[in-house]
Amino acid sequence: MNDYLLDQIKPLRLKDTIKSAQKVLRNNHITHFPIIENNKLLGSFAEDDIQTIENNDEELVEHAHLLNSFFADEKATVLELLKIFADNDTNIIPVLNEAKDYIGYFDLRDVLDVFSTSPFMVEESETLIIEKLRNDYSMSQVVQIIEASGGQLLGLYISEKNLDHVQVTIKVISEEINEIMQTFRRYDYKIISMHENDIYLEDLKSRSEYLQKYLEM
Repeated sequence: MNDYLLDQIKPLRLKDTIKSAQKVLRNNHITHFPIIENNKLLGSFAEDDIQTIENNDEELVEHAHLLNSFFADEKATVLELLKIFADNDTNIIPVLNEAKDYIGYFDLRDVLDVFSTSPFMVEESETLIIEKLRNDYSMSQVVQIIEASGGQLLGLYISEKNLDHVQVTIKVISEEINEIMQTFRRYDYKIISMHENDIYLEDLKSRSEYLQKYLEM
């Protein structure tokens, strides 16, 4: 991700005024802006907080209690960055190096572009959504089922979780998606996603139609 590290927006310091902060926000359309001292990150002010301050001649130091503490390591992965963006409702993440010095920031649009062009997103594949009792869910078992059925796993993530169940979204390359689904069912996974030519559902439909005809006799 180092190729996407930016430094066009210069961080402010606590001695800067609210007016200067509002100008940075207005000119760059960002939700937060970083504050540094001696190249060390102190935190980030949110646009929503800054815009509510009436006296824009005040210095930022008078509102230091509003600083938000979030940042990314320069070696952070795309998924780690997406989590930070989501957790902090931001479109900009300050980045620190190993010495904890501020070295720039990541922009949400760039990270989304990287994610959207990853094999997980662009490879022609099937998307499966499965559900299992939370205490019985095993990621290693999911991977084993896919690979044992001849599938190629592109990636997976937990898309929904509650006290009882876990739903997992899976991207898989396979010419035998039915075989994979049937194997999951044998291991008591529920298939949440709908798929054309699902043999299991087609069989249920046929039996239901047969039963209906029998009852109408």
